[in-house]
Amino acid sequence: MKETLFKGNFWSTDLTSTAGYDSIIQHLNDGRKNCKEFEDFLKERATIEEKYGKELINLTKKKPCGQTELNTLKRALEVFKQQVDGVGQSHIQLAQTLREEARKMEDFREKQKLHRKKAKRLYEQRCRDKDEAEQAVHRNANLVTQKQQEKLFVKLAQSKSALEDSDRQYQLNVGALEKIREEWQNEHTKACEFFETQESERINYFRNALWLHLNQLSQECVQSDERYEETRRSLEMCSIEKDIEFFVNFRKTGSVPPAPVVYENYYNTQRNATTTRNQAPAPGKGRRGPLPIPASGPGDPDYATVDGYSLIHH
Repeated sequence: MKETLFKGNFWSTDLTSTAGYDSIIQHLNDGRKNCKEFEDFLKERATIEEKYGKELINLTKKKPCGQTELNTLKRALEVFKQQVDGVGQSHIQLAQTLREEARKMEDFREKQKLHRKKAKRLYEQRCRDKDEAEQAVHRNANLVTQKQQEKLFVKLAQSKSALEDSDRQYQLNVGALEKIREEWQNEHTKACEFFETQESERINYFRNALWLHLNQLSQECVQSDERYEETRRSLEMCSIEKDIEFFVNFRKTGSVPPAPVVYENYYNTQRNATTTRNQAPAPGKGRRGPLPIPASGPGDPDYATVDGYSLIHH
């Protein structure tokens, strides 16, 4: 790294100018603002991650997901819900991690702010000393103008001592100003070096914080993928044949089907019933004898006559 960075590029030929210092301070303030913006970004991301994680957990608890499935597919769905719950827990943990990183960033900013205030107070005091010494030089220089010096030479005898005193005072003030200028220059150099160190620390910290943030997000993705992989492995164990067999054994109602439906002629049924009624009952079983056989057929007028008794009234 070149030595001519901050301390070699923020000077001015005007002894009273603070343009270089102001430029550095403005840049450092912008850097502090950028750190604050990243800090706020982490906090907002943490809020989103926490909300998302809680929503996932609530989803697994409140929303049914194949609750009437059986056997291996049911187990796979249970694993799936467990892993989604785990993903939710991971997002909540990530939110806590992000808040902790935001707090570290805030501590870093405050630490730099305190150090910068100390350096700034010392630098500004040197600037005030320089301004006061410069004003003193101008005051003493104005006391002895060229015209006054001419008059003093005319009145050398009377004013030689006063001139020498004024000149000595002027030289002393110039010397004091030069000494203060050197001190101010040294302080400016030290301030530049200090501010450059702070800026290097800030950039390094900011870069590392962003790198860490990305690692955290990648790790969360890896963990989520591992949980999803667990569900995939569970699904690989899901057997269609076993689930169907399990359902059959669990819910079966019988293995014998209904008997075939047989055609039955109505008149054949009636004739069979009559034959059955005409059969003699077993001894001691009936009180009546067998019914008499009709003397005529169904087409004869006497079909309804039995033993001379007609069922048809004329």
